[in-house]
Amino acid sequence: MKKTDIGVVAVFYAVCIFFLVMTLQLPRAAQIYPLCIIGLIFFLTSLYVIKMIRGAIREGVVSGLDDFRDLLPGQLIAIFAMIIVYLILMRFVGFYISSAVFMVGALLFLRVRKLFIAISTAVVICLVYCAFSRFLGVHLPTGIFFG
Repeated sequence: MKKTDIGVVAVFYAVCIFFLVMTLQLPRAAQIYPLCIIGLIFFLTSLYVIKMIRGAIREGVVSGLDDFRDLLPGQLIAIFAMIIVYLILMRFVGFYISSAVFMVGALLFLRVRKLFIAISTAVVICLVYCAFSRFLGVHLPTGIFFG
């Protein structure tokens, strides 16, 4: 088990609690989908806690900070900047275009093979379109230019 995993688990449980409080303020009919997602995240996080405990018993506890030794501060700053640009771009060109641009840009920056970039971007955009726009009827931002 890594000590850094404790922080990850704490963040996921905090996110579950935060969204649970917000979801319970919704009308009863609108709570079903968010509660299912929150329950799934809670369940998977709990499974991870069990895995952490088993690892701690078997191998002991290590720092976990060694996993970040190859991370360059410039990479973190660049990805953070890309997220900010993504959010701004979403306002102007909408969710789908800005998401595709962000995915391609971030994956190129992280030196992922171009074939995998094309496949993963297409699959994610199609899944989001089918699940949210078609199946659930969620209106995603269209942007100023296309709205």
